[in-house]
Amino acid sequence: MDDPHYLSGLQLTGRRVVMIGGGTVAQRRLPRLIGAGARVELVSPHTTPSVQGMVDAGELVWHERPYAPGDLRDAWYALACTNDPEVNAAVCAEAERERVFCVRADEGESGSAVTPASGRHGGLLFGVLSGGEPLRSAAVRDSMLDGLHNGTIEDGRQPHPEGTLPGVALVGGGPGDPELITVRGRRLLSRADVVVVDRLAPRELLDELAPEVEIVDAAKIPYGRAASQDVINSTLIERAKEGKFVVRLKGGDPYLFGRGFEEVLACAEAGVPVTMVPGITSAFAVPAVADVPVTHRGVAHEVVVVSGHVAPDDDRSLVDWELLARMKGTIVLMMGVERLPQFAKALLDGGRPADTPVAIIEDGTMRTQRSLRSTLDTVVTDAAASGVRPPAVIVIGPVAGLAPVS
Repeated sequence: MDDPHYLSGLQLTGRRVVMIGGGTVAQRRLPRLIGAGARVELVSPHTTPSVQGMVDAGELVWHERPYAPGDLRDAWYALACTNDPEVNAAVCAEAERERVFCVRADEGESGSAVTPASGRHGGLLFGVLSGGEPLRSAAVRDSMLDGLHNGTIEDGRQPHPEGTLPGVALVGGGPGDPELITVRGRRLLSRADVVVVDRLAPRELLDELAPEVEIVDAAKIPYGRAASQDVINSTLIERAKEGKFVVRLKGGDPYLFGRGFEEVLACAEAGVPVTMVPGITSAFAVPAVADVPVTHRGVAHEVVVVSGHVAPDDDRSLVDWELLARMKGTIVLMMGVERLPQFAKALLDGGRPADTPVAIIEDGTMRTQRSLRSTLDTVVTDAAASGVRPPAVIVIGPVAGLAPVS
């Protein structure tokens, strides 16, 4: 049977919305109501910690008591979300008398309104109803979002008007696995006219782009041929001034040893607007997928992320290696494979114990990922024997010795 409901978008900004019940259902429903600008009042003797956090943040008003007749007076919309069917029925009955549309969470068809499975994409908000089959609604919603994100479903967005300056989006692609890019990053990538891409960005995403999208290879290969940063900056600016929407796709997070802010400054100086989309940084994500927590209760209270692009004795180095050696916590060393002998020696000379655990994760999150566990005094020999190559993340400290019980 076709779903009989009439879909309509409610303008709830500044309008009183009453939710009865502060449990997990409320926890799911409240963020969208708050995001819509509703003036939410919650009636419930108890709440979950997450709902309590929304109350503490001033995002809604909590009446710490059971539901009472009259609670829906002057409301525009109501939700009955308790775990007591009798209370929910009473709320719906009052809503009927007050002519307030009401969602009943435990028995959807008994309310005067239902909540669709909804999704957002590029200024679109859509909902799916399926006649009382919420899992089906959610599955269709998710398929729609996937299609909109990867461009297999057209979102109807009009081309950029002539003479406008769409600008540049600086997008962090995450540690390598294409599924670890953020939702916003993937959405903006699907809109790009030009993509300027690094070698370590998730390359599989390029195959999802439309044929007419221009791809510029930034070729920033460590210790090899590299596109000048000035050339990259000028490419971003020139393409944007041509009226094209440019996505600068980087691996990891653009602001963690990614020269992202250099590109932002260059665009700002040229009058080109920039949208910043942070990415999941390899410094923390890569150890995580290899079962190396960069912090652990009672083991490490500090994490320092260090660039290894210059040796400890290089005049350009800004790192206090003697201070790092005295630390007891975690050092995450990026771009450190080539100069690993110098870094290990600096830490040992500075007083780090020789048996300090070390983990090296190569090609983190990728099909070719592999890990090496060692100690500070033997890691150079072990890495050479294993043929470790960049890109790799090196974790130094007690956390590198932790491992799940198999």
